[in-house]
Amino acid sequence: MITSLKHLHRQSRKRRIRAKVRGTRERPRLSVYRSLTAISVQLVDDQEGKTIVSVQTKEAQGKPTVEGAKTLGKFLAKKALAANINTIVFDRNAYKYHGRIKALADAAREGGLVF
Repeated sequence: MITSLKHLHRQSRKRRIRAKVRGTRERPRLSVYRSLTAISVQLVDDQEGKTIVSVQTKEAQGKPTVEGAKTLGKFLAKKALAANINTIVFDRNAYKYHGRIKALADAAREGGLVF
């Protein structure tokens, strides 16, 4: 199977970001996945290789739009604070920091998470 050049560039950006960003139990990594039908975020402890909190747009009754990303960010912040997590490391996962990704991060900050 031939992989597209766009996909290869995205994978290299992802590796470059992940080489610098690591999550711990006290300060987990907020990993974002964006598709046409949903946005999914999870807080990951990379030392143990476990997901602490995960949220999707369907769970937060949102759509994969900028408004849905804001709803998802606030919902994630509420779940993270309930799990005694208030500081995180943001992993944008090779996506540009604008639009849905920026709206999600800003809403998570408004919800009480510290990046």
